[in-house]
Amino acid sequence: MSRKNPPAENEKFIVCFTGMPGAGKSTAAKASVNLGFEIVNMGDGVREETARRGLPLTDKNVGTVMMELRQRDGMGSVAMLVLPKIQSAKSRLVAVDGVRNIEEVAVFRKAGKVKILAIHAAPSVRFNFLATRKREDAPTSDDLFRARDQRELGVGIGNVIALADEIISNDCITIEQLKEKTRLVLNQWVEAN
Repeated sequence: MSRKNPPAENEKFIVCFTGMPGAGKSTAAKASVNLGFEIVNMGDGVREETARRGLPLTDKNVGTVMMELRQRDGMGSVAMLVLPKIQSAKSRLVAVDGVRNIEEVAVFRKAGKVKILAIHAAPSVRFNFLATRKREDAPTSDDLFRARDQRELGVGIGNVIALADEIISNDCITIEQLKEKTRLVLNQWVEAN
């Protein structure tokens, strides 16, 4: 059997964390730091653009900016916003938190090898997670929560979840168990890459 060539020193190994809002992808992504990953957050890119436009960081404003960027510059536009952060990361290992469509994954493939890790949780679990984290853009009602889900599905998140290399269920487990499951998957991937 031949052994794989080791990766080039500057070639990035990028893990795209995806999942519906509140599924736990940010918590899972944070578990990667202990393994040497740097985290790049897609939502931060949109929030930075929203703030740059002088808009308050509400769910409506952030969602509107996200949709405007994608309509104006294509479905990979948010990935293009954060691509320089990936390319300039000090670590070869990069965790991208919040990938929402396949076009974004394609953008990241230009920067290195990509794997997709999806985090799944039931809607009731996700709503509770969002309510307890108390971020400004958290939905405050069931109607707003469902509207946010529909917006996310509309930009293609379901396709990324369906094409994930691995899916972790975040129902009925503790935060520490989610982190441990994430570390196990990432350790396997890093060893193979």
